[in-house]
Amino acid sequence: MSRQNPSLTEPQYFILAALMDGPLHGYGIIKAAERATDGRLRIAVGTLYGALERMERSGLVAADHEEIVDGRARRYYRLTEDGTAVLHREALRMRQAAAVVIGHRPEAGAAPA
Repeated sequence: MSRQNPSLTEPQYFILAALMDGPLHGYGIIKAAERATDGRLRIAVGTLYGALERMERSGLVAADHEEIVDGRARRYYRLTEDGTAVLHREALRMRQAAAVVIGHRPEAGAAPA
């Protein structure tokens, strides 16, 4: 990710997170993202492959291997070193952002807005 390392979108974040344990094919990535978010995030097939293509061009993921299942090619993707670094940087950024809100204590005597 260039341009001063912009934040990942939520689907991009969970696509990369799905690949932390090793290569997965598209459907496996979709299911892993659903499990990680308790079903809240459902990545559409078009969204997934568009994101994978962009992240592959950016060097965050790479095609790992293909296999033929029921006469159709199934491509597996893996996280690259750059992808791992970006994912960890984004997780840290989100943790720091969440800490601002989670650790916030209303000031004594302050009237709610």
